[in-house]
Formats: sequence, structure tokens, C-alpha cells
Amino acid sequence: MEKIVKKGKRLQNEAEDSFASVCSSITNGIISVCVLILVVVFPLIYDKAYMNIMDVKYICYYVSVLGMLGLLLIAGIGMMAVDCVKYRCAYVRRLMSGLLPKNWKKTFLLSDIAVVLFGLAVALSTFHSEYFYEAFWGNEGRYSGMFLTMLYVLSYLVISRFWKPKSWFMDLFLVTGMIMCIIGITDYFRMDILNFRGPLTDPEESDIFTSTVGNINSYTAYVGMIMGFAATMFITAKTNRKTIWYYFCMSVSFIAIIMGCSDNAYLAIGALFGLFPFVVFRDRECVKRYLIMLASFFTIILCIDKISRIYENQVIGLDSLFRVITGLGILPFLVILLWVLVLVFLRYDKKCRQAGTDNGYLFVRIWGAFSAIVILAVLAVLFDANLGGHPERYDAARNYLIFSKEWGTNRGYIWGAALKIYGEFPLITKILGYGPDTFGILTMDQIPHEMVLATGQFYDSVHNEYIQYLVTIGIAGLFTYMAFLVLSLWNMKKNMNKNPIITGAFGAVLCYAFQAIININLPIVAPMMWLLLSIGIAGGRKQEKVEGSSTQKKNGGCSHVLYHGDQPGKETTEL
Repeated sequence: MEKIVKKGKRLQNEAEDSFASVCSSITNGIISVCVLILVVVFPLIYDKAYMNIMDVKYICYYVSVLGMLGLLLIAGIGMMAVDCVKYRCAYVRRLMSGLLPKNWKKTFLLSDIAVVLFGLAVALSTFHSEYFYEAFWGNEGRYSGMFLTMLYVLSYLVISRFWKPKSWFMDLFLVTGMIMCIIGITDYFRMDILNFRGPLTDPEESDIFTSTVGNINSYTAYVGMIMGFAATMFITAKTNRKTIWYYFCMSVSFIAIIMGCSDNAYLAIGALFGLFPFVVFRDRECVKRYLIMLASFFTIILCIDKISRIYENQVIGLDSLFRVITGLGILPFLVILLWVLVLVFLRYDKKCRQAGTDNGYLFVRIWGAFSAIVILAVLAVLFDANLGGHPERYDAARNYLIFSKEWGTNRGYIWGAALKIYGEFPLITKILGYGPDTFGILTMDQIPHEMVLATGQFYDSVHNEYIQYLVTIGIAGLFTYMAFLVLSLWNMKKNMNKNPIITGAFGAVLCYAFQAIININLPIVAPMMWLLLSIGIAGGRKQEKVEGSSTQKKNGGCSHVLYHGDQPGKETTEL
């Protein structure tokens, strides 16, 4: 009798597990459709060229996410009904148990808590705002009101928790990214293969729009994420096939971001080249790939400069810092030096492998020392240019080194004005802000004449995502958002050995976070950042075993982020 009871319980548990598996598959399928739309359709969709491109992207995103949430709700109700009828709500009880305070540590990540608090801060800011309707929809700004922000938060909570990442989805992200980049490259040659220019006959007006994104600032922000994903995957790829594919994508993204001619590209590039080594320099193979990436980047700049000189009358031409770099005359020698350094390191790596030497954290320490020297040098130059009384020494790069109201195409003015306005807020508004995406209302109310007189234009954004958040959703919103970003990046860094996709997502989000210092939060670019971040966290949650597993290799492979196989094996995830 006892054996019969045990067998019955075992069969019951197997049935419940089978039902849970079916529920998981249905949920994953619904989310996969949404992710597929966002990585394939969202980047390329347009309607009337650049005339309404932000509206089209915005609609595409919220329809996709609302559709996913609606289908999940319907499916969830159906699954709960079946569970309660057939299994006495066993599956529901299992899920609900994760919400008990004693299980919070296992159920929620710190980034989950931070994003929920961020959503709460945005909601409080909206209800506190004098302009509730505008704060909710963001219709007086760039649609980044409470409605869109809540979709970001909900999509993160759903995708990061219930989706099972697959590498081919990210290959599709790169494929559509390559299409965007190639269109942008042809726009650099003013070919206009999509015939988007239309009435934009003035070159100065038309040159600031490109590809299927729109403004060059948005374009380079998006390409920066493609670059960050492809470059970090190239550095850490294991198989030759993947290495070649990621190198190709990385090179195309380098060409595209340079030809994008937008200053925010420099911050994304700086984050990639300056910070990612601290993550991967524990291994010689990654150092070698990094040096190849660095040499390739400057080689591409040199080639673009040569091409731009040959087709001078047909191309937009290099701008800003890239023009400064090519104008110094040392670029050819730098390219040669970097490739020589690659060859020297290859020889050094070969000797280390033969000797069985493990360098451990040596390269991280070397890079840390080098970075400290560079930072001190930059700070010294900034001090000398701004406070030391020698601005004439830096005329070639004065637009970057000498801070004034005109710095960064009048960003110096609008940043200062925004901080001054924030300083005059009452305490509760300092905490909760003026209302999501209401900066345009604020400036029109307080500094309309001063702003136009000083800059000749009207600003509905601070052109700095973090200052924008400070003014519009207050210190509470800014703090929780930054905590969410930092905790998410930290989580991805810790879990890179669980899924190779996490490495690429880390690189993409890192590049976005830095370029946001001088850029706008738009529904053209931000949705992809939130999606990639969600996928990166999902890759850590869904601890997919990779065939062969990651191993410590003495031959110089990127042991902490490389894998022996491309296809995931059995999933060992807890819901």
C-alpha cells in the first residue's frame, strides 16, 4: 500500500512538472515573438522617411510589448485555471511561494528591486507633476513619459525572468544592425539608397539624418550598442566561425560609427576600449583579441580618411575628434605600431603557452596602471585648459577640452540652466522631479527668452540622460535608475561564464550608458538598450549548461567567458 501511495505521489509530481514545462514553453514562445519583432522589425521599420520616424518606432515598440503582456495575461489565466482544476493549484502555489518575504533573496535580484523602485519613482513623479497628462504620455517631449517607462520596466521584469535566450536571436540583432550600418555608410557617401531625403535638399540639413534611425546622434547611439555587442563577443568568442562573424560585425560597426559623425560616439568608444579590458584582461587570448580590435579600429580610421580625401566632393567628411586624429599626421605610424604590437604579443603568447605560464591578473594590473596615468594626464590637461590660463595650447581640440556655454553644441549652456532650475525647486520637487519628459514645458515656462537668446534654439531635452532624469523625475528617479544600471552590469559581469550572450549584452549596455552622458533618451534607441539589458539578465538567470562547460585553459583561451560549444544543453533553471 505504501509503495502504491509513493508511486502515486511520484506520478503526480511528474504530471505537475510536465505541466510546469508546458507553461514555461508557452510563456517563452509568447516572449520570443515579441523579442523577434524588436530585433528584426523595430530597427528597420519606417513610414514617411524621417518625417515621423520616432512616432513609428514608438508605436512599434509599445504595440509589441502590450501585445506580449496581453497574451501572457490571457495565457496565465488559462494556465492557472487548468492548474487549479487538475493539480489543485500546485503550480500557482509554487510560484506564489517565491513572493513570500523569506524567499525574496532567492526570487529577486538587486537589479529587480532597483527597477521596481525606479518605476515607483516615475509613477510618484507623474502624479506629483502639475502636468499629469503630459508627464504620463510624454507628448510634449519625446514620448518618454510614465507610459513608455512602465513598459520598459514591465518588459524587463518579464523578459529577464521568463525568457530563455538563444544565440540566434542575437545573430538576428547583428544582421539587422549590419543592414542599418550599411545604409548609414552609403548615406555618408550621400547615395540615399532609401530615397529618404525628399524635401531635405540642403546638405547641412540632410546630413544630420541617416539610415533607418533618423538623427545622427540617435544613429550612433544605436550603432554604439551594435559595436559594443559585436566587439565584446569577438574578444571572447571561442569557435573560428563565431570569431570571423563577430569580427566582421565589429569592423562594419566601427566604419558606421565613425561615418556617423556624432560626438556621442566617442564616449561609447571610450567605454568599450577603456573599461572592458578590466573585465576580460585576465587571459592572454582576450588581450590578443583586444589588441587586434584596437589596431583594426585605427586602421579603419586611416582607410576612411584616405577614401574621404579621394571622394572629397561626394562624402560628408570626417568631423570633430576624428578629423583632429587624422590631421595630426601620426595616424599611419600609430597603425603600424599597433600591428607590430599585435605580432609581438602573438610571439609572447606562444612562448607563454609552451612554458605553461599563467599570467592571471597581470594584464589587469598593467591596464589599471596605464588607465590611472591616462586619467591623471587628462585631468591635468583639463585643468590647464580651463583653470591654468593656457587655453591657447589646445586650440586643435578646444571644442572638447575647454568648457563653456558653447561646449558640446551649447550643451554647456543647457546643462547649466537645467541644474540651476533644479536648484530652485522646492524640496519635494527635488525628490520627485517636475514630471517625466516635461523638460520642454519647464524651459518654456522659466527660461524661453534667455534660452533662445543664448543658443538660438529651443531645448525640450537636456541632452544628458542623467541630468534629464534629475530634473524630470528627481533625485529619487535618477538614483534608482543609476542603481539599476550599475547592478545590472554587475550582475552580467558576475554571470558571464553562464552564457556567452551575457558578454555581448554587457558591452552594448556599457556603451549606451556612457554615450547617454551627452545624448537624449529616445524611443528610437532606449527600447533596444532595455531589451539587451533584459536579455543579459535572463542569460544569468537561465543557467543554461553549455556542452563541455567553461573551463580554465592554460593555452590562453578566455577561460572565464569562453565556451566549448555553441548550443545550450539541458536547462537547470528555477522559476
